[in-house]
Amino acid sequence: MSTTSEKYTAETVTWVHTWVPGKLFSFRTTRHAGLRFAPGQFLRLGVHRIAAGKPDEIAWRAYSVVSADYADHLEFFSIVVPDGEFTSELVRLKAGDTLLVDKQAFGFLTLARFEGGSELWLLSSGTGLAPFMSILQDPTVWQQYQRIVLVHCVRESAELVYRDQIAGLTDNPLLAELCKFHDKHMVYIPVVTRESGDGMLHQRLPVLLGNGELEKAAGLPLDHDRSRIMICGNPEMVEDVRKALAERGFRTSRRSAPGHIAVENYW
Repeated sequence: MSTTSEKYTAETVTWVHTWVPGKLFSFRTTRHAGLRFAPGQFLRLGVHRIAAGKPDEIAWRAYSVVSADYADHLEFFSIVVPDGEFTSELVRLKAGDTLLVDKQAFGFLTLARFEGGSELWLLSSGTGLAPFMSILQDPTVWQQYQRIVLVHCVRESAELVYRDQIAGLTDNPLLAELCKFHDKHMVYIPVVTRESGDGMLHQRLPVLLGNGELEKAAGLPLDHDRSRIMICGNPEMVEDVRKALAERGFRTSRRSAPGHIAVENYW
């Protein structure tokens, strides 16, 4: 059930799922009927600082939306920051609790950033996977691009979350008809940097771009005419990947000058 104020709505937590205890979790809330966002955008979430003894104060943080823009709920993916003023409150939430949600969506990590192109690369680290989960549930992306490459880079294999949901994308009735004629329409590439073995890639994304291993794993070369690239994750990864791509002539999209790259800094 939603209640409203001038700038935000009070939503009810309906589901909490722990991926890695004390580290990664996802949660869902109700969604106000008037909320609109584009796949890839983020919302500001607010929690009362009860644990800090300041229940009248609200801490706000930006969270990319995991759920589809047409879903009747909102889903988010979070890391636990030890002693963080926001996640210390957020991690306490359980079904039935209240979470505040800003009425306005923000962010430019959307398909509107690009013109042309036939191949979409989604490069993420950690919780930067979140906006790509929303984008991949959008029928438009499957209509617009012939090939999609989803890369998720984490430290340990336990952090490779949403794998069942990624594998089940083609079971979504809105996507099934679009996907069934493209056996290799999407390639999912998990990358683990602090474990070896198991046939996965194990270096940071800038290194994998530099040595060609990422394109080899995708079975697809990056190309100025065909490739459009979205990047989301920790700021160091985002900047290093952008620089690696810039060295190869790929340009960041601007409002007045569409290019090859769209970026969102998750923190």
